[in-house]
Amino acid sequence: MSMNKAQKQALIANHARVKGDTGSPEVQIAILTRRINDLMEHFAKNKKDHHSRRGLLMMVSNRRGLLAYLKKTKKASYEKLIAELGLRK
Repeated sequence: MSMNKAQKQALIANHARVKGDTGSPEVQIAILTRRINDLMEHFAKNKKDHHSRRGLLMMVSNRRGLLAYLKKTKKASYEKLIAELGLRK
């Protein structure tokens, strides 16, 4: 379910602005999207897990804020990222 270290490093390498970049909004959004998708699979099996659902809602809110920031500052990067991750539009 959760991603291992190699998967996370591959995700970071795909979305990093420069080598070793782990804090840019693009990387954070990609990691959050992966964690959100993993949790959605978990909820398909465990419908009554309301404690984890709160964590999911916090992650979605955090991702929404990062996406809004990215849209405001780097429109081209925002459009590319949502297309790669298949988020909206």
